[in-house]
Amino acid sequence: MSKRDSAKYKIDRRMGENIWGRPKSPVNRRQYGPGQHGQRRKGKMSDFGLQLRAKQKLKGYYGDVSEKQFRRTYDEAARRRGDTSENLIALLESRLDAIVYRAKFVPTIFAARQFVNHGHVNVNGRRTNIQSYTCKPGDVVEVREKSKQLAIVIESTQLAERDVPDYVEVDHNKMVATFRRVPGLHDVPYPVQMEPNLVVEFYSR
Repeated sequence: MSKRDSAKYKIDRRMGENIWGRPKSPVNRRQYGPGQHGQRRKGKMSDFGLQLRAKQKLKGYYGDVSEKQFRRTYDEAARRRGDTSENLIALLESRLDAIVYRAKFVPTIFAARQFVNHGHVNVNGRRTNIQSYTCKPGDVVEVREKSKQLAIVIESTQLAERDVPDYVEVDHNKMVATFRRVPGLHDVPYPVQMEPNLVVEFYSR
């Protein structure tokens, strides 16, 4: 098991949920936290604890985004008009690495971050290697020609464990995805319940 797999599964066990819906998640076998004290009974969690957990779960789902970057995303969501929790999800789903993951060009969000960082992706015909690049509706995300035959790409498009959501239009023959629209919370196919409203409460304290 790679270091990244270890870290990914550690997030699952820390949360006590299979947050990516992966069939190999250790939570499918052991629904308790990691470490020697993981099986201890837990008391009722405080409001702060619930808010912190919701934030950590959402951060972890998008590839364990750094606190600085996640806070910056929240601040942008709060500045925009409308519901801050919906804005937060919209911004997270508009990230380039999230769209690469949703399009099933790679099997995991962690792989998507690395895939973008290594320069395997074009946005509107231009090479883009910034994972947090914010895509706009109508933007075309394409796997670069020399990267289309990578084993990870070919295997990922054939994965049956998740579907491409309707706000991303994909042609797997050409390895091209179009970001059709910015989704709302209920449009996003999270395998577990996400609570961005608690994240807003956490940062609003």
